[in-house]
Amino acid sequence: MQIGVIGSGSMGRGIAQVSATAGHDVVIQDIDDEQLTAALEDIESTMTGGVERGKLSAAERDAALDRIQSTTDLDEAVGDAELVIEAVPENLDLKQQVFEDLDAATPDSAILASNTSSLSLTEVASVLERPERAVGLHFFNPPHIMDLVEIVIAEQTDAETESTAIEYVEGLDKEAVVVRDTAGFASSRLGIAHGLEAIRMVEEGVASPSDIDAALRTGYGHPMGPLELTDHVGLDVRLDIAEYLREELGERFRPPQLLRRKVRAGNYGKKTGEGFYVWEDGEIASEATTGGR
Repeated sequence: MQIGVIGSGSMGRGIAQVSATAGHDVVIQDIDDEQLTAALEDIESTMTGGVERGKLSAAERDAALDRIQSTTDLDEAVGDAELVIEAVPENLDLKQQVFEDLDAATPDSAILASNTSSLSLTEVASVLERPERAVGLHFFNPPHIMDLVEIVIAEQTDAETESTAIEYVEGLDKEAVVVRDTAGFASSRLGIAHGLEAIRMVEEGVASPSDIDAALRTGYGHPMGPLELTDHVGLDVRLDIAEYLREELGERFRPPQLLRRKVRAGNYGKKTGEGFYVWEDGEIASEATTGGR
């Protein structure tokens, strides 16, 4: 399948990597050449790490890398695409603009997918001439490790689009769960609830970030604790999602003040080097100052 990925941030590059590893031809599009270069270097580095850990062979890595191209030209990226996945920041106006641009640039037969983690897909798809070809493909960060993809069905999504989305996800050797388009879907509502409560516990001095994370990993079998996951996702992203869910679903999603303070300070997590942990060379170096009581 020919796949276009719009946006070369952590999610876009991860989606491109898993798609190419599964045998698809991928073109990543972004407006910034330097960002694209960084994305391709990161994908190669991540896959080389996989080779060193025995997750894939060097030949499989090289073949997947050969299937990934990049461009700043939208028409070049999606003109022949069968599936396009937007992975731009979680902003409704921006996603609608991207979908409008894709509507004009893609073949009529192409499926247009959004990696939104909480926004209304029905609203995003409303700008399309053929909204029945819209679907949500909510990957989890990091996509090459996390096995779940949430397939979100908008009010307009038709059965053929849903079926193709499921086939694509299963072809990645990932678990597909199908949900209807409601605020936060299933995973974001549950994930944010865990994350916000963990932040409140840090704020109240109940336990340290590492002990809270260890409790969820060892006690409940989570692959990653809620605070480490928040650092991976981005504290700024988590705050935006919490504010949206608060507006849609009520005060139980009110963001803790500790989260607001960290975002105001520019401490967004792994991407800035500090969130609930201090990050060095992509790994946790220590706990960050929390400001808890």
